[in-house]
Amino acid sequence: MNWSKLLNKTFFLTAFFALNSILAIAQKSFQDIKNLYPDYNEIILQNAEVYDISIENNGLKIIQDNHYESMVLTQNGIFNNKESFSYSDLILLKNYDAYTVINENGKEKKIKVTQTIEKQSQQSSVFYNDVKERQLTFPNIETGAKKVYNYQTQFLDPHLLHKFIFGDAIPIQNSSLEIRADKNIVIDYKIFNDPNQTISYSKTEKKGKWIHKWTLSDIKPAKYEENAPGYLYIVPHINFYIKEYTINNKTTPVLGDIPELYNYYQQFVKNLNKKEDPELKALSLEITKDKKTDEEKIKTIFYWVKENIKYIAFENGYEGFIPREASLVFERKFGDCKDMGNIISCMAQYADVKNVTIAWIGTRSIPYSYNDLATPSVDNHMIAVFKKGDEYIFLDATDKETRYGIPTAFIQGKEVLFSENSQYKIYPVPVVPANQNEIRETINLKIENSKLSGSAKMERYGYNRSHTLMQIGDAANKARREMIKSLVLKGNNKFDLKDFKEENLTDKDLPYAIDYNFDLDNYIVKVDKEIYVNLFLDKFLEKAIIAKDRVSQYEFEYLTQFTTQYTLEIPKNYNIKYLPKNFDLDNNYIKAHFTYELKNNILYLNISLIQKKLLLNKNDFEPWNEAIKKLKTNYNETIILLEK
Repeated sequence: MNWSKLLNKTFFLTAFFALNSILAIAQKSFQDIKNLYPDYNEIILQNAEVYDISIENNGLKIIQDNHYESMVLTQNGIFNNKESFSYSDLILLKNYDAYTVINENGKEKKIKVTQTIEKQSQQSSVFYNDVKERQLTFPNIETGAKKVYNYQTQFLDPHLLHKFIFGDAIPIQNSSLEIRADKNIVIDYKIFNDPNQTISYSKTEKKGKWIHKWTLSDIKPAKYEENAPGYLYIVPHINFYIKEYTINNKTTPVLGDIPELYNYYQQFVKNLNKKEDPELKALSLEITKDKKTDEEKIKTIFYWVKENIKYIAFENGYEGFIPREASLVFERKFGDCKDMGNIISCMAQYADVKNVTIAWIGTRSIPYSYNDLATPSVDNHMIAVFKKGDEYIFLDATDKETRYGIPTAFIQGKEVLFSENSQYKIYPVPVVPANQNEIRETINLKIENSKLSGSAKMERYGYNRSHTLMQIGDAANKARREMIKSLVLKGNNKFDLKDFKEENLTDKDLPYAIDYNFDLDNYIVKVDKEIYVNLFLDKFLEKAIIAKDRVSQYEFEYLTQFTTQYTLEIPKNYNIKYLPKNFDLDNNYIKAHFTYELKNNILYLNISLIQKKLLLNKNDFEPWNEAIKKLKTNYNETIILLEK
């Protein structure tokens, strides 16, 4: 994954042309550079952005230039002959050029890029989905060749300045951000993920402008690791913004404080749904007519939107910020997250449900709070919020399966910004506790000759319900059977799912349930008169050991409680020779309780395992691993039956 290109797609990273710091790099030969980076197919020689911010015609003019230059070091690197950059209707592409530099008879030769295409950028951000991507195909790529491109953009809205990333999936020799601003323009910034202050900053004066410059050299590649919360939690980067500017002794605030961000957002929603839609109002009243409370009404509206409005992410210019009229969304039967939040709010108003409003929020891929950074970089999603007494219910219709009453998984633990009593309010979205995302299972086992046979029922609640059903979708027949088998798989690959029945597929308020029967061969072990059986046919979290050299935090999508009861019918001609001890564990990460009990020739193993933390930091890794090791030790405990 190319981190800087990902940034371009996700946050409008547009960039610039600057040749001044490349000269030192040019002096190094291909072999010198290859010797410095023997383990890489390619390196970035220079990634530089320059912003020129000036006052023109009583307003701000923002021009951004970008220069990017990389070198191919190996034969494998030759296959990567494409690069891309992004722009949009609000960040206009002014010009660009791109070329390959090769060595011909000891001299550098430029070969112009002629093969380019423009396509829609693929991303999930609420504000930036009208981003266009210019893909460049570089000709004559060989070892030692350089890929160079420059482009210039103009920001039409000063609120859309964003961030600069000092990192990529490959090494970077030199990376720099420069902002040239008139003296009556105040620039502010915040640096993230640079605890050792390796990013160098300078502020100088030149030709009546303040020149802010940040540089970092010899940047190691960002390490991709599974279950990482996102690159913005790891890679050093700067968020920068215009705090204010002064024209004719009048100072205009732009960003930096929450009220400015709230006022900016409010201009996009203050005139929504002013004209009544008779059809939508009639529908809203019809579907809620038998509902007695506001909560019953809003729940009905929420589920209606989930079922009848298709989620499609698309924006164009300021449509990235402005929800479409509820009447248009109703007519089209599709919309993005802003549109879905708005139609919920509008239908609630028609149904005379008070205290429902649309709200801004950042997903968990964004590490900032509003106090950290009061700019649009903190948000990439919109939902509706219903105030129920002193409690807030978060209504995100983009996830079709998540039930009413819990937020979607990807906004847990985040802050939501909305309007209440004509003032802004920030409220924390809770992390849904494990007991609301329970996987509950009862498994009845018998020993038949050399195999186990079983009948079982699995129930999945909360996110375990919704995420499972989203994955299964409307798969049918053989494909569906294989998906169900993967959900209920027990013991080993000799597991044979004989039959199954699903329940509560459409009722979001009930757990998704599977009743099933199975055989499990080659699992029990017979030695002379003894039978060895391990009742832990599922070993929850067993593989969740965190590597010692891990760099990133470790994130779970959601917390889960596993509740399982195994019953084993003891064969009539056998007694229990060995029964493992009960097990308890309770720390900051996991609460576990395993108990064995024999009643009327039936052996019960009751398992309760609860996760406590959604995000593990580095100082959590060792105690987490110790807890998992204790679980594994108990999972390996075996029951011994002795023939009478």
